[in-house]
Amino acid sequence: MAFRKALFSLLLVLPASQALATGEIESLITPADRARLEKYDATRTEAIDEAKKGGAAADVATLDAILAKQPVSFTDFDMTGNWQCRTIKVGGNLPLVVYGWFKCRVTDDGSGWTLEKLSGSQRTKGRFFTDSDTRLTYLGSFFVAGDTPKRYPANPDSDQAGYTFRTGPSEWRIEFPAPRFESKLDILEFKR
Repeated sequence: MAFRKALFSLLLVLPASQALATGEIESLITPADRARLEKYDATRTEAIDEAKKGGAAADVATLDAILAKQPVSFTDFDMTGNWQCRTIKVGGNLPLVVYGWFKCRVTDDGSGWTLEKLSGSQRTKGRFFTDSDTRLTYLGSFFVAGDTPKRYPANPDSDQAGYTFRTGPSEWRIEFPAPRFESKLDILEFKR
């Protein structure tokens, strides 16, 4: 009984979006994506090691600069609007690939933020869920330009899961551990 009272008290002090997002994500996330996120730290470490050992010096410097940006709070941060975004593929088939900048947009439909990558051949569309003050979970769907994006969860080839970190006043990134194709870690970096 005391535990139930304590849990209820905790839910009262959490913003409604945090309390609801936790339950909603639990009903959406696939077992495969849950497993990927559970192995996030180990996968990330292995991918970064491969990238630093085999990547071109300029690309390693770019990766180091991205990773040096420590997570900050999402409090009072509005993700909505247009963003420049680029993908960094870390580890895997090629040790490290840094792509150029493309266009992305974040909207808010009243139930949370939704991301869509608008240009480039490889795209994503999905939603964010609160994990902590400094980390969001992203569940989305990979698709190729010209195709209609599927709603998560669709299938193992298109489902995506990653952790989102705000790294400054107008920048953030999503880290996708063990993406389905090509790399061991994908980083999608954003700036205004």
